[in-house]
Amino acid sequence: MNIKAILFDMDGVLIDAKEWHYEALNLALNHFGYNINKESHLSTFDGLPTKEKLKMLSKVSGLPVGLHDLINTLKQKYTIQISMMKCAPIFHHKYALSRLKSEGYKLAVCSNSVKNSVITMMSSADLMQYLEFVISNEDVEISKPNPEMYNLAVSKLNLSPKECLILEDNEHGIKAAMASGCNLLKIGSPEDVTYNSILKRIKSIELQGI
Repeated sequence: MNIKAILFDMDGVLIDAKEWHYEALNLALNHFGYNINKESHLSTFDGLPTKEKLKMLSKVSGLPVGLHDLINTLKQKYTIQISMMKCAPIFHHKYALSRLKSEGYKLAVCSNSVKNSVITMMSSADLMQYLEFVISNEDVEISKPNPEMYNLAVSKLNLSPKECLILEDNEHGIKAAMASGCNLLKIGSPEDVTYNSILKRIKSIELQGI
């Protein structure tokens, strides 16, 4: 079956924002005397929505649940500030998405971040113009690793899962992609996201379907 759409995770795939999220969350937590070390953030919290991270912190570190909303609001504010300072267009991403779009592929972003962060980063990276839509954690009941986000994207595109390729980098996103029934391209870092790497994966999928 031919691939007709490519669905991108954002953090760690199109945007190298893991450090930004780590920095923004700790800036918010520090107001209340809490902190996440970098090792824990990468091994346990990576790819999860902030609300889920705060729930885990309450269980393991005693963070008062009543502070969740305030910390979440502060974290999103800091994320926007940091991304506006650091996020910039990357040539090989712009080239990949512009060429894929010109070749008729439908492109979308599905991220566990809040919508404002997704739109801000995609706009700063100058990639919004190539996307059909973005889906954030505010558009679904359950975030990744649940596949709801990818199921929604496939439905919005009026395609079957097998006609879609997902690019994901972390454990939670990979689980969501596999559970959705879509094809998967695992990404090590944003440097891996190139036109040639995507096209190579598309050709391998389509050859297997012959």
